[in-house]
Amino acid sequence: MIDARKLVIAIDGPAGAGKSTIASRLARKLGYVNLESGAMYRALALKAIMNDVSFDESAPLLKLAENSKIELQPRIDGNRVLLDTEDVSRRIRERDVTEGASRVSLHPAVREWMVARQRELGVNGGVIMEGRDIGTVVFPNAELKIFLDADPKVRAERRIEQVQAKNPDAAKALAEELKRRDQRDSTRVASPLAPAADAVVLDSSKLSVEEVLTRIEELILERTAAAKRS
Repeated sequence: MIDARKLVIAIDGPAGAGKSTIASRLARKLGYVNLESGAMYRALALKAIMNDVSFDESAPLLKLAENSKIELQPRIDGNRVLLDTEDVSRRIRERDVTEGASRVSLHPAVREWMVARQRELGVNGGVIMEGRDIGTVVFPNAELKIFLDADPKVRAERRIEQVQAKNPDAAKALAEELKRRDQRDSTRVASPLAPAADAVVLDSSKLSVEEVLTRIEELILERTAAAKRS
């Protein structure tokens, strides 16, 4: 067991790079809490769908967020996500919510509200948080920042396999959706997707999950050893 000394570990990167899998596995190994920022945006997108609130209007979305209770409860097989006490863990993984979450996250006011909630959840350390701007905005002082990337083609193949899209039309639609998300995430005004200046960039295109985990564990040991010497 690695002595991680209650670090804050930030894992950023584009969709399909493997962030959620790595964060979940690493959190279980370290006994940390996995704070999945994407699940929080998904929960808000779902509430917008349920209340017929446009994804493109900032003020109504912010009001909706301020009147929402979003909870992440760690489990062995990943987070249990509660929206206003209702378990929405499965519903938020469906395509309409996924697409909505990407659009909801474009609004600076909504992101500011989310960042405040995320910082509250990670204030005592001992957390792994993955998303698009964790190391740059949410936890800029995190002890370890990872930017997990992969070739776009590899990421599309992973996403297709993840949702078990069997027919060519479904696979093509998922690949196009991934391209749109990449475009939105990298060009948005609020916290565009980019590695933090002090992040370690890992390309997972040709690496297995176990190989990525091993590399991150090595980095954790380096950080904790340096902390002990200081």
